[in-house]
Amino acid sequence: MTTVDDMLFQLGGVPVGMNGIPFGPSSQAFFVDPANGSASNDGLTPQTAVASVATAYAKTTSGNNDVIFFIGGATGDTLSEALTWSNSYTHLIGLSSPLPGLGQRCRITGGATTDLTSIITVSGTGCIFANLQIANWADADADSGALVVSGDRNVFHNVFVAGMGHATPAARAGSYSLTLSGSENLFERCTIGLQTIIRASTNAEIIVSGGEDNRFWNCEIISYSDTAGKLMVDVNDMDRRLEFKDCLFFNMSTNWSQDLTNAIDDDVATTHYIVLRGNCQFVGITGVADTVTYIYGAGPAPNAGMFLSTNPTT
Repeated sequence: MTTVDDMLFQLGGVPVGMNGIPFGPSSQAFFVDPANGSASNDGLTPQTAVASVATAYAKTTSGNNDVIFFIGGATGDTLSEALTWSNSYTHLIGLSSPLPGLGQRCRITGGATTDLTSIITVSGTGCIFANLQIANWADADADSGALVVSGDRNVFHNVFVAGMGHATPAARAGSYSLTLSGSENLFERCTIGLQTIIRASTNAEIIVSGGEDNRFWNCEIISYSDTAGKLMVDVNDMDRRLEFKDCLFFNMSTNWSQDLTNAIDDDVATTHYIVLRGNCQFVGITGVADTVTYIYGAGPAPNAGMFLSTNPTT
């Protein structure tokens, strides 16, 4: 068993283990290496890594602050079935570039032949996910997405969440990249959405179906759509506050042919707050939200055109 006393390993001369990761007296570290690992290994050291996140996750104990380290590289972890992350205080850390962006090399995906409805459902509490790509390439004619978060108080740092990785599910109104119904979750320096597959329906990159006090800090919500009614964020249910701080909402269309009508669709009738803090920016979009009653922006007098970016006409 690898205990907290043994968790500082050297990978390429760089120590990994305790940097900002919670731990307890019984915490264990497990390693995943899709290129060199084996299901028969114990996963307790980089040299004896397992090949899949699912194998490592099965070794963890809920509430133990166990940590799974994912060794990045050219080979990703393609799941054969969706993974439910129900163990609380169980963390998944990608050992790859810490810079925010697209296509992190610690990849957890579903292939076109697997047709998973979602890749990971996080129902546990207090988990940390960092430096990862979670992507769904399913090609079935069914609603699908990448990440479902129903648990509370989880942190996602530098995670690329890409749903609708094939044109067929991207043409369905119920598809998504992220579905969020838990409370007090933080997404920081994450990219949510995909710019390589056109969205040909009125779907949303983020669906908020419940929860309260969720926050997106310094994130990019991206899409590629010529459908005016396509959304970046579809808010169906929530309480208290939903916060976006220093976020970019960016839609690319073919030859600038069609801006999105609104970035946010707000269907919640009861009192709530959708707060746009700092320097949020909307590109390829003509309106912040269909209903601005509960939208709160920076500055003394927010209005329907706040944060909208325009390009020169000449």
